[in-house]
Amino acid sequence: MSRKNYTFTSESVSEGHPDKVCDRISDAVLDALIAEEPEARVAAETFATTNRVVIGGEVGLSDQAKLKDYMGRIEDITRACIKDIGYEQDKFHHETVEITNLLHEQSAHIAQGVDAAGDKDEGAGDQGIMFGFATDETDALMPAPIQFSHAILRRLAQVRKNGTEPALGPDAKSQISVRYEDDRPVEVTSLVLSTQHLDETLTSADIRAIVEPYIRETLPEGWLTDNTIWHVNPTGKFVIGGPDGDAGLTGRKIIVDTYGGAAPHGGGAFSGKDPTKVDRSAAYAARYLAKNIVAAGLANKCTLQLSYAIGVAAPLSIYVNTHGTGSVPDQVIEGAVSKCMDLTPRGIRTQLGLNKPIYQRTAAYGHFGRAPDADGGFSWERTDLTAALKNAV
Repeated sequence: MSRKNYTFTSESVSEGHPDKVCDRISDAVLDALIAEEPEARVAAETFATTNRVVIGGEVGLSDQAKLKDYMGRIEDITRACIKDIGYEQDKFHHETVEITNLLHEQSAHIAQGVDAAGDKDEGAGDQGIMFGFATDETDALMPAPIQFSHAILRRLAQVRKNGTEPALGPDAKSQISVRYEDDRPVEVTSLVLSTQHLDETLTSADIRAIVEPYIRETLPEGWLTDNTIWHVNPTGKFVIGGPDGDAGLTGRKIIVDTYGGAAPHGGGAFSGKDPTKVDRSAAYAARYLAKNIVAAGLANKCTLQLSYAIGVAAPLSIYVNTHGTGSVPDQVIEGAVSKCMDLTPRGIRTQLGLNKPIYQRTAAYGHFGRAPDADGGFSWERTDLTAALKNAV
């Protein structure tokens, strides 16, 4: 029997965290190519350190002239990302950072396994396992610790960028420990926030005075109590941030990107990958299915796994675990899933409308638990499959 009373912790990192700077650039590269050609192939990785950004990986367009033109825009795309995040430090500035573009054409051997040809359907871009998860403990059907860790940093980014709190810098991390009673979140037992600041004279107490009102307005009423332990900038000053303070790399925050450790992870990162890569698209599909299962009232909590082989279109397996909360047997829900959604790579892209430049916005504050956008962004957060799932069980 699973535990009902416990404390669980998740962390988030801001858009200015070194790894998130790299995720943002990789997804901006992807968006620019998909805007040129919806079926573009991209696997872009970014590395950032003091005064330096290096971008490498594979890209592909059917029109080689367009691809050449696109390569000439990489530097401008990168500088625009760094500027929007807010870096104007002496040793990491959007105007002066050195940018090296090592992107090259996609491997023909990978393409031959993925591309559709004749009567062969388009295959998965790689083998792997992907997980989706949903729980009814928050309105977004996300685990509370990761959902509110993200929310805190999003709010601080808003007041930093609109000029309300000019002392805050782009680099930040949050972490909250949530106590559960009867498997429901009831209070925050501890809260950790480390945020870069631009004024060297500010102390930890000064930073807490700045951020505490925004944290209190973000968390549910009653979750912060007299017993909540606060750690705000616990090491003291945090002036040098971003890639100048610590090197960054695409794909190093996969738990932050997903469920904060509250659910399994298949191990594949998302940013910089076009949606033929099932690391990304099938993880989105798994979240979409798990969320709709919970939204349909078929379970209070759901973990869903998909598995794929490179060059093979259909998933090798579908696994559902409702953790004892299902209104029907898990194997019945598994059967309903395969009836309600085409889980081939092309079927996923079609159902969720993934061949659009919608990825840069996912690079910080989580890929899941966000409201669907009118232009198709975060389409995997829709709950439009509930009726079909109910009818299929």
